[in-house]
Amino acid sequence: MTNIVVLIKQVPDTWSERKLADGDFTLDREAADAVLDEINERAVEEALQIKEANGGEVTLVCAGPERATDAIRKALSMGADKAIHIKDDLMHGSDAVQTAYVLASALGTIEGVEMVIAGNEATDGRSGAVPAMIAEYLELPHLTHLRKLEIDGETLRGERETDEGIFNVEAALPAIVSVNEKINEPRFPSFKGIMAAKKKEVNVVTLAEIGVEADTVGLANAGSTVTGVTPKAEKTAGERVTDEGDGGVKVAEFLVAAKII
Repeated sequence: MTNIVVLIKQVPDTWSERKLADGDFTLDREAADAVLDEINERAVEEALQIKEANGGEVTLVCAGPERATDAIRKALSMGADKAIHIKDDLMHGSDAVQTAYVLASALGTIEGVEMVIAGNEATDGRSGAVPAMIAEYLELPHLTHLRKLEIDGETLRGERETDEGIFNVEAALPAIVSVNEKINEPRFPSFKGIMAAKKKEVNVVTLAEIGVEADTVGLANAGSTVTGVTPKAEKTAGERVTDEGDGGVKVAEFLVAAKII
């Protein structure tokens, strides 16, 4: 195996308050602490395990603003070899389809790619469809939402867990896969890895440099538009019911009054 590419994303920390920007209702990424998405750590870990077993190198691809460098460096400190950072203000407000097109365009500039690994869904957008979209753009087989994967020569095999059971799936390389939280436990970056990451290559590119036209991305060209938002209602104290032999009746009356039943 010559080259495994891992798609990573910097997202607002789950424990931070997430806000939408006034005016265009896009995610205000400056309003919250930013971290490497946890599912991406598992994708990186899986790539590193494959590299350790089969050789090759691991390349990261990330689209995001300047601060996304922090997420890239963390993934490099885990053991990835190099990275491509797509940094262009024209991407602001791009939807999942546009993002998939940009990532597919970036992947097209990398030679010798035999596998692309992504998380099954980012914790900010939750679309869960970008890896499959990329595969369609590149006309590659894709195995999504895997809890287990293995390489056997030129064949990729995996397990996908669904409500109907576990499905065994396979595809010929090159291929694109997405993994879920059951795939592995990611390693912690060592001090040596953190120091080494500072010297690893991060190639910063614009959309034009990967062949993406300005009129195919951005909020103005997105397939959907947010016209308004309503803040989530604040939590209020619940109503306590004292059971004096008629607790069931009181609960039923409460549910009826709330039009739940």
